[in-house]
Amino acid sequence: MSGEAVWPIITDADEARDTILKRRSLRDYAVPENVIERSLDLFGERLMPDEAVRRIIRSVRLTGDQALIEWNQKIDGTRTDSLLVTRAELEAALRDISPELRSALEFAAERIRAFHRKQPLSSWIDAGDSGSLGQLIRPVDSVGVYVPGGSAPLPSSLLMSVIPAQVAGVAEIIVCTPPGSGAGDIHPTILAAAAIAGVEKVVRVGGAQAIAAMAYGTESVPRVATIVGAGNLFVTLAKQQVYGDVGIDGILGPTETMVIADETADPQLAAADLLAQAEHDELASAILLTPSPDFAALVQAEIQRQLERLARRDIILSAIAKGCGTVITADLNQAFELANEFAAEHLCLLVEDPWSWIGKVRNAGGVFLGEHSYEVLGDYVAGPSHVMPTGGTARFASPLNLLNFVKITSLIGLDKGSAADLSAPAQRLAQAESLDAHAAAAQLRSRN
Repeated sequence: MSGEAVWPIITDADEARDTILKRRSLRDYAVPENVIERSLDLFGERLMPDEAVRRIIRSVRLTGDQALIEWNQKIDGTRTDSLLVTRAELEAALRDISPELRSALEFAAERIRAFHRKQPLSSWIDAGDSGSLGQLIRPVDSVGVYVPGGSAPLPSSLLMSVIPAQVAGVAEIIVCTPPGSGAGDIHPTILAAAAIAGVEKVVRVGGAQAIAAMAYGTESVPRVATIVGAGNLFVTLAKQQVYGDVGIDGILGPTETMVIADETADPQLAAADLLAQAEHDELASAILLTPSPDFAALVQAEIQRQLERLARRDIILSAIAKGCGTVITADLNQAFELANEFAAEHLCLLVEDPWSWIGKVRNAGGVFLGEHSYEVLGDYVAGPSHVMPTGGTARFASPLNLLNFVKITSLIGLDKGSAADLSAPAQRLAQAESLDAHAAAAQLRSRN
């Protein structure tokens, strides 16, 4: 590749805040004209995506499997004889993949399971002389897992979502993933991953219709308590619209990596890590923060060089044009300040003694410490779920973990004497809120 460098370098922090570090709400993204035009084919009129999703959800609520089959045909061009994948099909997919791929999937599954088994999660009861207080922690009854089926199959996403739910004790887990176009079918690596994870029910359906099916139930898809998994714009909008009728893991947008590096880092490795993130899709974000202009120039040159041999170069170039680049910071302290403002999904510390900087990190989905803890390992085999908060939601959200699959029930078991002691202040608070029936209930206990 020759000519002008494709990887931008920004030398002013305020300029960076107004450009590649500027967060936008999902509601603020401009909808491509071709997406709106597509609605004309599907609905007979031009619709914004949120309205299209609303209509899809309503059709699934009203007609169940019939709507799923029709949307498979209209949106994916798929003629589906059966929505449900059989156990024989799962086993066949597992037999058909290479032994090396099967071994890698099984290895990843073991590490994911081992990691999540270490998460503390237990009920507790504090029993005293006056009674008991505590919390019951119970798994939700059922979980729906959405696995994307776009330009690259993502069996790792199935493992990263299903296995934490299993460790949490969820009894029923349903996977929805889009069928292939035309007479095609689900990618065999996704089916093989489902077999390795022990998934009993896989459904050939994608998009907003899959989210609706799991939220409200159809003849083939049972209604679930919680839905997890990332997807395209229509999947994300559908999760927003069904939330409240069903739980969700979060609003998961395009993936993102932020790398903080100093002059001791290897520019070849930093470039490789940034490109690995940028190849996900055109909206992926890969950003380098460094106080070293010399290092920034070396990484820029490496990106130019490594791009030549990458098959998804066009996707990477689109991502770079939309929101990737390097920011030169005054020092590492400013780099961490910008990183906390951005609240990246992945924060990679390619600095000398990365552990000494952990105290500076407040907002990040996952922190990758040093060049040997590169983010691609987190995508596949490190252990923690790679389903992490995006779009700045790491300011308040967490990676997918066991708490996504359990609910907490408070226990209150007081004896008569304790109730009497607590009744007077309870009565006063109820009266302050003008809730006479509350006050009366407390007063009765006080008299008794």
